[in-house]
Amino acid sequence: MPRTTVAEFTVESLGILAPDGEVDEELVPDLSEETLRGMYRTMRRARRLDERAIALQRRGELGTYAPGIGQEAAQVASATALADGDWVVPAFREQAALLTRGTPMHAILAYAMGLEEGAAVGPDDRTLPPSIPVGSQALHAVGIGWAYAMRNEDPVALAYFGDGATSTGDVMEAFNSAGAYGAQTVFLCQNNQYAISTPRSKQSRAETLAQKAIGAGIRGIQVDGNDALAVYEATREALDHARDGDPVLVEALTYRRSMHTTSDDPRKYRQEDEEVDWDRRDPILRLESYLRERGILTDDDVAALEAELETEVADAIERAKGMAADVDPADMFEHAYGEMPPWLERQLTAFSGAQGGAVDGE
Repeated sequence: MPRTTVAEFTVESLGILAPDGEVDEELVPDLSEETLRGMYRTMRRARRLDERAIALQRRGELGTYAPGIGQEAAQVASATALADGDWVVPAFREQAALLTRGTPMHAILAYAMGLEEGAAVGPDDRTLPPSIPVGSQALHAVGIGWAYAMRNEDPVALAYFGDGATSTGDVMEAFNSAGAYGAQTVFLCQNNQYAISTPRSKQSRAETLAQKAIGAGIRGIQVDGNDALAVYEATREALDHARDGDPVLVEALTYRRSMHTTSDDPRKYRQEDEEVDWDRRDPILRLESYLRERGILTDDDVAALEAELETEVADAIERAKGMAADVDPADMFEHAYGEMPPWLERQLTAFSGAQGGAVDGE
């Protein structure tokens, strides 16, 4: 038998708004000025929320927090492309996507303060709680998308994860299952260049992460993740395909400009010149420049938004603190088991003693 080529594949890349401001007018998505302003506003809201959350954590008023600074376009633009009935299946860094979908800012902060109420899902919500195990949420999204495919209904599930998650079995199984069952699912990989401290170059020899879709028989596309216009268009197209039972993996090339979490110090594994280079590609400044050049945004608009955000974030912090003040910390012992085991009872007693009650010496 001769050697023959039985299959060939390519991976498309999409960019519309370049870092230098050049725009491919033929590819610009049909978005109203109101939608563009809304995307910009939400990106700024997410950035300010992250900055204040880091400060709160440093003062001991918040638990471990995973900022999404630098990834606002990848999240806000993709979530903007969703229909009302579509689902968001997030990981733990998706504050910008959650804000886009209407999650209140104070709820995000309450969750970071350790309150389960902050991740509560209402009966009409189409957003799942944040997933902490890396990549596990991709399978949840496939389950949702598959269910809608079986019902012959329109909604799609959009799963968010990072580049490190594509090295996990859960995500690869999700790709394969989505393809095999025609699940109405879009996978949005935010390739922010680091899996905690492991650089992208040491995670995989694959030239792109989008090509990991090929092995599952589904579509894969790479997009400039700091280009809000390109992310919106790539996600919109992916959602259209997914509604027809063709799942899509979108690899959004971006950069985590802050730490992995507040327990991490990126100065130990990143070079300053690399960070400066990505600072020049800031997604918010890029969209702001685009809107200013078209007369959609003015200096007065930006100043008014900054003032509005300061008030909004301050109010959200106070509301979240109010929720935390009403909680008895001992409640965390009550719901882990149907019947509390003796070792946990001893911990509860010791904890109560530390809070001012009796101590049993354990």
